[in-house]
Amino acid sequence: MSDANDTRGVIFNVQHYSIHDGPGIRTTVFLKGCPLRCLWCQNPESQIVRPELFFNSERCQGCGQCVDVCPEHAITIVNGKSGTNRALCKTSGECAQICPHDARNIMGKYVTVDQAFKQVAADAIFYQRSGGGMTLSGGEPLNQPQFAIRLLQLCHDAAIHTTIDTCGYATWESTRRVLEHVDLVLYDFKHMDPSEHKKLTGVSNDLILDNAKKIRKELNLPMLARVPIAPGLNDSVENIQATARFIATELDDSVKVHLLPYHRLGEAKYDRLEKQSQSVAIQPPSDEHVLELQKIVESFGLSVVVGG
Repeated sequence: MSDANDTRGVIFNVQHYSIHDGPGIRTTVFLKGCPLRCLWCQNPESQIVRPELFFNSERCQGCGQCVDVCPEHAITIVNGKSGTNRALCKTSGECAQICPHDARNIMGKYVTVDQAFKQVAADAIFYQRSGGGMTLSGGEPLNQPQFAIRLLQLCHDAAIHTTIDTCGYATWESTRRVLEHVDLVLYDFKHMDPSEHKKLTGVSNDLILDNAKKIRKELNLPMLARVPIAPGLNDSVENIQATARFIATELDDSVKVHLLPYHRLGEAKYDRLEKQSQSVAIQPPSDEHVLELQKIVESFGLSVVVGG
Protein backbone atom coordinates (compact mmCIF):
# COMPACT_ATOMS: atom_id res chain seq x y z
CA MET A 1 0.00 0.00 0.00
CA SER A 2 1.22 3.51 -0.77
CA ASP A 3 2.81 5.59 1.95
CA ALA A 4 0.77 8.43 3.47
CA ASN A 5 3.28 10.87 2.02
CA ASP A 6 2.67 9.54 -1.51
CA THR A 7 -1.08 8.90 -1.67
CA ARG A 8 -2.85 12.06 -2.81
CA GLY A 9 -6.47 13.04 -2.98
CA VAL A 10 -8.51 16.08 -3.95
CA ILE A 11 -10.37 17.83 -1.14
CA PHE A 12 -12.41 21.03 -1.27
CA ASN A 13 -12.91 21.76 2.41
CA VAL A 14 -11.91 20.74 5.91
CA GLN A 15 -14.59 21.80 8.37
CA HIS A 16 -13.44 22.00 11.97
CA TYR A 17 -15.79 21.84 14.95
CA SER A 18 -18.52 20.12 12.98
CA ILE A 19 -21.50 18.88 15.02
CA HIS A 20 -23.80 17.48 12.31
CA ASP A 21 -21.68 14.74 10.73
CA GLY A 22 -21.61 12.11 13.45
CA PRO A 23 -21.28 11.98 17.24
CA GLY A 24 -19.47 14.65 19.22
CA ILE A 25 -17.29 17.40 17.81
CA ARG A 26 -15.79 16.33 14.50
CA THR A 27 -13.47 17.39 11.73
CA THR A 28 -15.15 16.77 8.38
CA VAL A 29 -12.93 16.28 5.35
CA PHE A 30 -14.80 16.90 2.09
CA LEU A 31 -13.50 14.97 -0.93
CA LYS A 32 -14.21 16.06 -4.49
CA GLY A 33 -15.84 13.76 -7.01
CA CYS A 34 -19.26 12.10 -7.05
CA PRO A 35 -20.83 9.54 -9.43
CA LEU A 36 -24.33 10.96 -8.83
CA ARG A 37 -25.88 14.12 -10.24
CA CYS A 38 -28.78 14.74 -7.88
CA LEU A 39 -31.19 17.38 -9.14
CA TRP A 40 -31.19 18.97 -5.67
CA CYS A 41 -27.41 18.84 -5.20
CA GLN A 42 -26.36 21.54 -2.75
CA ASN A 43 -22.62 21.03 -3.22
CA PRO A 44 -22.14 21.20 -7.02
CA GLU A 45 -18.48 22.09 -6.44
CA SER A 46 -18.06 18.52 -5.15
CA GLN A 47 -19.19 16.71 -8.29
CA ILE A 48 -15.99 16.76 -10.40
CA VAL A 49 -12.81 15.28 -8.92
CA ARG A 50 -10.36 17.87 -10.23
CA PRO A 51 -10.02 21.41 -8.83
CA GLU A 52 -12.41 23.96 -10.39
CA LEU A 53 -12.65 27.70 -10.75
CA PHE A 54 -15.07 29.41 -8.36
CA PHE A 55 -16.09 32.86 -9.64
CA ASN A 56 -17.89 35.50 -7.58
CA SER A 57 -19.28 37.96 -10.14
CA GLU A 58 -20.37 40.41 -7.43
CA ARG A 59 -16.74 41.04 -6.55
CA CYS A 60 -15.52 41.32 -10.13
CA GLN A 61 -14.64 44.90 -11.13
CA GLY A 62 -13.87 44.06 -14.76
CA CYS A 63 -10.24 45.16 -14.45
CA GLY A 64 -9.11 42.59 -17.03
CA GLN A 65 -6.01 41.39 -15.21
CA CYS A 66 -7.34 37.81 -15.35
CA VAL A 67 -7.76 38.12 -19.12
CA ASP A 68 -4.10 39.03 -19.55
CA VAL A 69 -2.69 36.11 -17.51
CA CYS A 70 -4.96 33.26 -18.62
CA PRO A 71 -2.76 30.84 -20.61
CA GLU A 72 -5.80 29.28 -22.31
CA HIS A 73 -7.34 32.64 -23.32
CA ALA A 74 -10.54 31.41 -21.68
CA ILE A 75 -11.57 34.72 -20.07
CA THR A 76 -13.31 37.67 -21.68
CA ILE A 77 -14.89 40.87 -20.35
CA VAL A 78 -18.60 41.28 -21.13
CA ASN A 79 -20.71 44.14 -19.78
CA GLY A 80 -18.02 45.10 -17.31
CA LYS A 81 -17.61 41.61 -15.82
CA SER A 82 -15.23 38.80 -16.61
CA GLY A 83 -16.59 35.48 -17.84
CA THR A 84 -14.92 32.12 -18.36
CA ASN A 85 -15.21 29.69 -21.25
CA ARG A 86 -15.25 26.53 -19.15
CA ALA A 87 -14.52 24.37 -22.18
CA LEU A 88 -11.14 26.09 -22.51
CA CYS A 89 -10.33 26.57 -18.82
CA LYS A 90 -7.76 24.12 -17.43
CA THR A 91 -7.82 25.61 -13.91
CA SER A 92 -4.21 26.74 -14.04
CA GLY A 93 -4.95 29.21 -11.26
CA GLU A 94 -3.16 32.28 -12.59
CA CYS A 95 -6.40 34.28 -12.69
CA ALA A 96 -7.13 33.49 -9.04
CA GLN A 97 -3.63 34.48 -7.98
CA ILE A 98 -3.71 37.86 -9.71
CA CYS A 99 -7.33 38.93 -9.04
CA PRO A 100 -7.11 41.99 -6.74
CA HIS A 101 -10.75 41.66 -5.65
CA ASP A 102 -10.77 37.97 -4.68
CA ALA A 103 -13.44 37.30 -7.30
CA ARG A 104 -11.67 34.19 -8.58
CA ASN A 105 -10.70 31.22 -6.43
CA ILE A 106 -9.76 27.60 -7.02
CA MET A 107 -12.16 25.16 -5.38
CA GLY A 108 -10.34 21.98 -4.48
CA LYS A 109 -6.69 21.09 -4.03
CA TYR A 110 -4.44 18.05 -4.12
CA VAL A 111 -3.18 16.98 -0.71
CA THR A 112 -1.32 13.97 0.63
CA VAL A 113 -2.90 11.74 3.23
CA ASP A 114 -0.32 12.97 5.73
CA GLN A 115 -1.26 16.61 5.11
CA ALA A 116 -4.95 15.85 5.63
CA PHE A 117 -4.29 13.77 8.74
CA LYS A 118 -2.31 16.57 10.38
CA GLN A 119 -5.38 18.82 10.12
CA VAL A 120 -7.55 16.10 11.64
CA ALA A 121 -5.10 15.23 14.43
CA ALA A 122 -4.80 18.90 15.41
CA ASP A 123 -8.36 18.71 16.78
CA ALA A 124 -7.75 15.58 18.89
CA ILE A 125 -8.47 17.34 22.19
CA PHE A 126 -12.02 18.10 21.02
CA TYR A 127 -12.61 14.47 20.07
CA GLN A 128 -11.44 13.24 23.46
CA ARG A 129 -13.74 15.57 25.36
CA SER A 130 -16.85 15.12 23.18
CA GLY A 131 -16.61 11.58 21.80
CA GLY A 132 -16.10 12.97 18.31
CA GLY A 133 -13.66 12.19 15.54
CA MET A 134 -13.20 12.52 11.80
CA THR A 135 -15.90 12.28 9.14
CA LEU A 136 -15.20 11.76 5.45
CA SER A 137 -17.80 13.46 3.26
CA GLY A 138 -18.00 14.91 -0.20
CA GLY A 139 -18.73 14.56 -2.98
CA GLU A 140 -18.47 10.85 -2.45
CA PRO A 141 -15.55 9.50 -0.36
CA LEU A 142 -15.81 6.09 -2.05
CA ASN A 143 -14.89 7.86 -5.28
CA GLN A 144 -11.32 8.22 -3.96
CA PRO A 145 -10.88 4.84 -2.23
CA GLN A 146 -7.10 4.72 -1.83
CA PHE A 147 -6.96 8.17 -0.25
CA ALA A 148 -9.95 7.35 1.99
CA ILE A 149 -8.48 4.04 3.13
CA ARG A 150 -5.11 5.52 4.10
CA LEU A 151 -6.62 8.50 5.92
CA LEU A 152 -9.11 6.35 7.80
CA GLN A 153 -6.35 3.90 8.69
CA LEU A 154 -4.18 6.67 10.14
CA CYS A 155 -7.12 7.85 12.23
CA HIS A 156 -7.72 4.36 13.60
CA ASP A 157 -4.03 3.99 14.40
CA ALA A 158 -4.36 7.21 16.41
CA ALA A 159 -7.56 5.99 18.15
CA ILE A 160 -9.68 8.63 16.38
CA HIS A 161 -13.32 7.65 15.77
CA THR A 162 -14.16 7.52 12.05
CA THR A 163 -17.39 8.16 10.17
CA ILE A 164 -18.12 8.16 6.45
CA ASP A 165 -21.01 9.96 4.74
CA THR A 166 -21.73 8.02 1.55
CA CYS A 167 -24.32 7.51 -1.17
CA GLY A 168 -23.14 3.89 -1.41
CA TYR A 169 -22.61 3.89 -5.17
CA ALA A 170 -19.38 1.90 -5.55
CA THR A 171 -18.40 -1.73 -6.07
CA TRP A 172 -18.81 -3.86 -2.99
CA GLU A 173 -15.12 -4.77 -2.99
CA SER A 174 -14.10 -1.11 -2.93
CA THR A 175 -16.77 -0.28 -0.36
CA ARG A 176 -15.75 -3.15 1.91
CA ARG A 177 -12.07 -2.17 1.84
CA VAL A 178 -12.85 1.42 2.81
CA LEU A 179 -15.29 0.43 5.54
CA GLU A 180 -12.73 -1.81 7.26
CA HIS A 181 -11.52 1.39 8.90
CA VAL A 182 -14.92 3.02 9.62
CA ASP A 183 -16.80 3.09 12.93
CA LEU A 184 -20.06 4.65 11.75
CA VAL A 185 -21.75 4.92 8.33
CA LEU A 186 -24.01 7.81 7.37
CA TYR A 187 -25.92 6.40 4.41
CA ASP A 188 -27.99 8.37 1.91
CA PHE A 189 -31.34 7.14 0.60
CA LYS A 190 -32.50 9.36 -2.28
CA HIS A 191 -35.44 7.39 -3.72
CA MET A 192 -36.61 3.79 -3.48
CA ASP A 193 -37.82 3.30 -7.05
CA PRO A 194 -34.89 2.39 -9.36
CA SER A 195 -36.19 4.25 -12.41
CA GLU A 196 -37.10 7.36 -10.42
CA HIS A 197 -33.72 7.21 -8.71
CA LYS A 198 -32.05 7.23 -12.10
CA LYS A 199 -34.11 10.22 -13.25
CA LEU A 200 -33.21 12.16 -10.11
CA THR A 201 -29.55 11.19 -9.69
CA GLY A 202 -28.35 9.74 -12.99
CA VAL A 203 -27.94 6.19 -11.64
CA SER A 204 -30.16 3.34 -10.49
CA ASN A 205 -30.32 2.51 -6.79
CA ASP A 206 -29.84 -1.27 -7.14
CA LEU A 207 -26.17 -1.18 -6.15
CA ILE A 208 -26.84 1.35 -3.39
CA LEU A 209 -29.52 -0.77 -1.73
CA ASP A 210 -27.47 -3.98 -2.08
CA ASN A 211 -24.49 -2.30 -0.44
CA ALA A 212 -26.64 -0.97 2.39
CA LYS A 213 -27.82 -4.50 3.23
CA LYS A 214 -24.28 -5.88 3.10
CA ILE A 215 -22.96 -3.15 5.38
CA ARG A 216 -25.50 -4.09 8.04
CA LYS A 217 -25.60 -7.85 7.58
CA GLU A 218 -22.02 -8.72 6.59
CA LEU A 219 -20.03 -5.98 8.28
CA ASN A 220 -22.53 -5.27 11.07
CA LEU A 221 -21.49 -1.63 11.12
CA PRO A 222 -23.57 0.99 12.92
CA MET A 223 -25.52 3.02 10.38
CA LEU A 224 -27.48 6.25 10.35
CA ALA A 225 -29.84 6.74 7.40
CA ARG A 226 -29.98 10.17 5.79
CA VAL A 227 -33.04 10.98 3.68
CA PRO A 228 -33.08 14.28 1.75
CA ILE A 229 -36.54 15.80 1.38
CA ALA A 230 -36.87 17.52 -2.01
CA PRO A 231 -40.50 18.57 -2.60
CA GLY A 232 -42.00 17.25 -5.80
CA LEU A 233 -39.13 14.82 -6.35
CA ASN A 234 -38.84 12.30 -3.52
CA ASP A 235 -41.18 13.49 -0.76
CA SER A 236 -44.30 11.51 -1.63
CA VAL A 237 -45.96 9.50 1.11
CA GLU A 238 -45.40 6.34 -0.96
CA ASN A 239 -41.66 6.91 -1.29
CA ILE A 240 -41.15 7.80 2.37
CA GLN A 241 -43.14 4.70 3.38
CA ALA A 242 -41.00 2.55 1.06
CA THR A 243 -37.82 4.09 2.45
CA ALA A 244 -38.86 3.50 6.06
CA ARG A 245 -39.99 -0.05 5.26
CA PHE A 246 -36.63 -0.88 3.66
CA ILE A 247 -34.69 0.51 6.61
CA ALA A 248 -36.83 -1.25 9.21
CA THR A 249 -37.01 -4.65 7.47
CA GLU A 250 -33.93 -4.98 5.25
CA LEU A 251 -31.56 -3.24 7.68
CA ASP A 252 -33.07 -3.09 11.18
CA ASP A 253 -34.99 -0.74 13.43
CA SER A 254 -31.83 0.29 15.31
CA VAL A 255 -30.88 2.44 12.30
CA LYS A 256 -31.80 6.03 13.12
CA VAL A 257 -33.18 8.23 10.36
CA HIS A 258 -32.29 11.86 9.70
CA LEU A 259 -34.71 13.71 7.45
CA LEU A 260 -32.86 16.51 5.65
CA PRO A 261 -35.21 19.19 4.27
CA TYR A 262 -34.02 20.84 1.06
CA HIS A 263 -32.69 24.37 1.41
CA ARG A 264 -31.61 26.88 -1.23
CA LEU A 265 -28.17 27.76 0.13
CA GLY A 266 -26.41 25.79 -2.59
CA GLU A 267 -27.94 27.62 -5.55
CA ALA A 268 -25.39 30.46 -5.52
CA LYS A 269 -22.65 27.88 -6.00
CA TYR A 270 -23.95 27.09 -9.50
CA ASP A 271 -23.50 30.75 -10.39
CA ARG A 272 -19.93 30.63 -9.13
CA LEU A 273 -19.26 27.58 -11.28
CA GLU A 274 -20.96 29.43 -14.16
CA LYS A 275 -23.45 26.59 -14.50
CA GLN A 276 -27.23 26.48 -14.73
CA SER A 277 -28.79 25.15 -11.53
CA GLN A 278 -31.23 22.27 -12.00
CA SER A 279 -32.88 22.97 -8.66
CA VAL A 280 -34.36 26.40 -9.37
CA ALA A 281 -37.93 25.11 -9.29
CA ILE A 282 -37.51 23.25 -5.97
CA GLN A 283 -38.95 24.94 -2.90
CA PRO A 284 -38.01 24.01 0.68
CA PRO A 285 -40.67 21.83 2.34
CA SER A 286 -42.97 23.30 4.96
CA ASP A 287 -42.50 22.37 8.61
CA GLU A 288 -45.94 20.76 8.55
CA HIS A 289 -45.03 18.51 5.63
CA VAL A 290 -41.76 17.45 7.23
CA LEU A 291 -43.62 16.62 10.44
CA GLU A 292 -46.05 14.49 8.44
CA LEU A 293 -43.15 12.56 6.88
CA GLN A 294 -41.48 12.20 10.26
CA LYS A 295 -44.61 10.56 11.68
CA ILE A 296 -44.71 8.15 8.73
CA VAL A 297 -41.13 7.02 9.35
CA GLU A 298 -41.75 6.73 13.10
CA SER A 299 -44.77 4.51 12.41
CA PHE A 300 -42.30 1.84 11.26
CA GLY A 301 -40.67 1.82 14.70
CA LEU A 302 -37.73 4.00 13.66
CA SER A 303 -36.16 6.87 15.55
CA VAL A 304 -36.21 10.11 13.53
CA VAL A 305 -34.37 13.42 13.72
CA VAL A 306 -35.09 16.37 11.43
CA GLY A 307 -31.87 17.95 10.18
CA GLY A 308 -28.41 17.06 11.38
